[in-house]
Amino acid sequence: MKTIAISGKGGTGKSTLAAMMIYWLKENISKSILAVDADCNVNLNELLGVELKTTIGTIREEMKAKVNDLPGGMTKQQYLDYKIQSGLVETPDFDLIAMGCSEGPGCYCYANSLLRDILATLARNYEFMVVDNGAGMEHLSRRTTQNIDYLIMVSDPIVRGIKAAGKISRLVKDLETRVNEKYLVLSRVKDPIHPSVIECIRVEGLQLIGTIPEDNTLLASDHQGNAIWPVIKDSYAFKELDKIMVKLNVRIV
Repeated sequence: MKTIAISGKGGTGKSTLAAMMIYWLKENISKSILAVDADCNVNLNELLGVELKTTIGTIREEMKAKVNDLPGGMTKQQYLDYKIQSGLVETPDFDLIAMGCSEGPGCYCYANSLLRDILATLARNYEFMVVDNGAGMEHLSRRTTQNIDYLIMVSDPIVRGIKAAGKISRLVKDLETRVNEKYLVLSRVKDPIHPSVIECIRVEGLQLIGTIPEDNTLLASDHQGNAIWPVIKDSYAFKELDKIMVKLNVRIV
């Protein structure tokens, strides 16, 4: 099983990149894909055009409310496993599970721990797992995402975004998270990259693997609240994503 984790500051197009990667994988390699929306602000399902049944955060709240009133003969773990399986969205091209809300303002500890354990179990059934992480570094500091084959740090083409990607890269090293390869992708690129951005990439020690242009086809769908899934293949952004995936040399081992 190969894991692709996508991270970066908010508003850089992480979820759009995740959706395109899922589409590329199902078109070119395998439809055995687990898509994971690890952002508390769930929206990957909307881009993919599927409806969520529930989220891990919601399941956690149900468990809290029913801890002393579970269905007859079921242990806590059995009930949890049942709820997780019923909350998994299954499609012909991929399956999807979402983290959702936390148990309280500013605290994601339990939900992150639960997500980590669930992914360890679910991932055995898939050839690929694509994790769309929340903004910043919460998922890494809580060790939600480990055993990563490819960590893709996404930034818009500005110095502030590159510095945020640099912090993520350093945090991975500090936490000894097992990441085989890590790369920077610049998203929503409209103009030639400014020299200050190129210099910042060098200073931060990041490896730029490609750029994704701002794409009016995808933007129009997103602005209208429509899924981008039906229009990905014809988008210019997807053509550039194809180049990135070829460089990554993603394959089943």
